[in-house]
Amino acid sequence: QVQLVESGGGLVQPGGSLRLSCATSRSIFSINVMGWSRQAPGKQRELVATITSGGSTNYADSVRGRFTISRDNANNTVHLQMNSLKPEDTAVYYCNARTLAAGYWGQGTQVTVSS
Repeated sequence: QVQLVESGGGLVQPGGSLRLSCATSRSIFSINVMGWSRQAPGKQRELVATITSGGSTNYADSVRGRFTISRDNANNTVHLQMNSLKPEDTAVYYCNARTLAAGYWGQGTQVTVSS
C-alpha cells in the first residue's frame, strides 16, 4: 500500500510559477514510476509527467519545456515545478504511483491560473 499526499496548489496569474509536492508513505525506491496527472472540468484526466525509479522523465507535449518533475529521494517526495503557467493549465492535479503490484492516487490539489 502506498499513500500519497499532495501539496502546493493554489491561485496564480498567467506566466507565474507553482511547485507541487507529493509525499509518499514508503521508500520512493520501491516505486517503479511516479507521476502527475490533471483533470480540468468537463475533460478527461491526462498524464502530465512521469519519473521512473531510475530517474527517466517523460512529459506531455502541452507542458514540455515549462514543467519539470523531480525526485527528492531523501524525503520520499516528488515535485512538479510548473513555470510559465497558462489558463489552460487550470485543473486538479493528482499524484500517482505505480509499483509492480498496483497503482495509487493522491486526493488531488487544485491549480487555478487566472488574472
